[in-house]
Amino acid sequence: MVTTKLFDTVLVANRGEIAVRVIRSLKALGIRSVAVYSDADAGALHVAEADVAVRIGPGAAIESYLSIPAILAACRRSGAQAVHPGYGFLAENLDFARALEDAGITFIGPDVISINLMGDKIRSKNHVMSHGVPVVPGIAKPGLTNEELIAAADSVGYPLLIKPSAGGGGKGMFVVESAAELSGALASARRTAASAFGDDTLFLERLVRNPRHIEVQVLADRHGNTVHLGERECSLQRRHQKVIEEAPSPLLENHAEGERIRAEIGAAAVAAARSVDYVGAGTVEFLVSDENPGEFFFMEMNTRLQVEHPVTEEVVRIKNSRIDLVEWQVRIAAGQALDFTQDQVQLHGHATEARVYAEDPAHDFMPSIGTILSVTEAAGEHIRVDSSLREGLEISSFYDPMVAKVIAWGTDRAQSLARLDRALASTVVLGVLTNIEYLRLLITDEDVAAGRLDTNLIGRKMPTMDFRAPTDAELALAAHLSRAARGRTESPWQRGDGWRLGAHVGTALQVEVDRQTRALTFRSTGSGSAVTIDETDFLVETAGPGRFSINGMAHGVATAASADGTIWLSHDGWTAGVRPLDRAEVLARELAAMDRGSGALSPLVRSPMPGTVIAVQVSDGEQVAAGQVLATIEAMKMEHRMLSPTDGIVDMGHLKAGDLVKANQIIATVTLVETDASDTDITLTDLEHSA
Repeated sequence: MVTTKLFDTVLVANRGEIAVRVIRSLKALGIRSVAVYSDADAGALHVAEADVAVRIGPGAAIESYLSIPAILAACRRSGAQAVHPGYGFLAENLDFARALEDAGITFIGPDVISINLMGDKIRSKNHVMSHGVPVVPGIAKPGLTNEELIAAADSVGYPLLIKPSAGGGGKGMFVVESAAELSGALASARRTAASAFGDDTLFLERLVRNPRHIEVQVLADRHGNTVHLGERECSLQRRHQKVIEEAPSPLLENHAEGERIRAEIGAAAVAAARSVDYVGAGTVEFLVSDENPGEFFFMEMNTRLQVEHPVTEEVVRIKNSRIDLVEWQVRIAAGQALDFTQDQVQLHGHATEARVYAEDPAHDFMPSIGTILSVTEAAGEHIRVDSSLREGLEISSFYDPMVAKVIAWGTDRAQSLARLDRALASTVVLGVLTNIEYLRLLITDEDVAAGRLDTNLIGRKMPTMDFRAPTDAELALAAHLSRAARGRTESPWQRGDGWRLGAHVGTALQVEVDRQTRALTFRSTGSGSAVTIDETDFLVETAGPGRFSINGMAHGVATAASADGTIWLSHDGWTAGVRPLDRAEVLARELAAMDRGSGALSPLVRSPMPGTVIAVQVSDGEQVAAGQVLATIEAMKMEHRMLSPTDGIVDMGHLKAGDLVKANQIIATVTLVETDASDTDITLTDLEHSA
């Protein structure tokens, strides 16, 4: 295909890996690209990749990426003739599409009428139902109050699912098992929906247990041509957020009537798109019965590009060539017609995608923030990485924690999964925790490998997943690296490494790793470090740049040191941070333990990460019970409910909604009532999360 210029300049109204991916397609088309960025993203990869970059505001998304005036101003400054919205943020925002239309700027997406009908779950569900498309039983009317939803819930039936009408990605969705849970879940769902999408409209659906989540990619132009590009299986989800996606669906691939069902679901998706005169790239999502794949229910239509679009690009062949969905979005927006028909769409092989998140799966997937110190991304034949990672990148609490996607193609599903596993094993990200180890455990699970998938599988498997902890040899390596780093910046009097006139003695150290404190003894040697842990001795020596030996054996662990002294270790997709505790911190912990006595919980409730207080549920001086929600903090587009560690009287320290909090900041103190609980501060495992 000839890559003639379609627009002179296109602005990408997004960030992260999707902005990088769109910018690269624009460059291939010879189009000048404009990035926008918030203060938190000044050093981001998409800013460096674009031809022009325009600052649009502070780190908070509502003041930058969600600000329509800021995006329009950036268009005027850069001379952009069109805007690609990526996904999330303003991608399905009706007011944004209208504002661009009024300004004479092309929106690389569907028309306003399509966004209005399909971008809202209530309207889209009612619309397709009127066109004979089967939908899940529920109540979906605009403007329903909590009281009206509660009154209608019994007719829907339990268990049920609360869903926000706007947005997607599982945010604001809550499973409710009984009437007693409904009121509190509705309040949380409204807060999350209002914060994430600027619209707190909710509706209810009957919960379909253990379904398959299958979606169909469609493309439509302004010349009456609409095609589908096969289906994607997105059943591996955590809290309604997709984790692993693949194309085609193993459910259909392994079914005797798979080709017929694929054609029927594809035809239903095309019919849904045509019913609103859809233009551009879109995705129609279905719940599909695992036992009877011919039975499917419309869920929603996403009027934008999807996170998982690369697996479709990897398997679809048009006239023996791969397809670039971003390129076709641009061409369609410029008025070009599709140059192929449905019968020319072929599926070749199998592709699987894993979403890489900055988070801690071993501790309830708490998001991880920090500075990226080192990155090694997977490479090789049939491996694709869509990423925003670069050394020095700050992972902040303002945005979604997804930082990259790793995609592998194979001639069949088994080969695709095997290649993806090797690609993940070779990926190194130091400076924050990631879910890479978890992804490897997931794709090598026997049920996943066999294609026995459903949307609740991760929830069932998670309690049995065995995340590895650093070995004592790796802790010894971390101690060696920590002392080596300190030795380069401190005088002999400050190092605390046991040096003295006469015999050289060891220094007692404490390190924090995986939320635990470990004690060890360190002593410098002529060639390295002697470290003792639980009476076991380790001799650690540097064997060259990035190479180490422990007790004479080579140890292949990637390492890096952060500014706070944390030593980061990574091997085969596993990552850990080992943080040495200084004497003042050790003393403070010991004194705190003495003050509260043996066997008592700490009265201090600390924020696990930086974020914004969105609700304070109790008042100063109030009597609270163990496990009661004290405050709700939002970070990385998730709510984190802070719980009381014990029965007692609470002091919230004048905390109020809208306050910004730092990591480890004390947000409440509970005057203790006698308890037999263990001697620890409230930790991340004491938190409840809602996505």
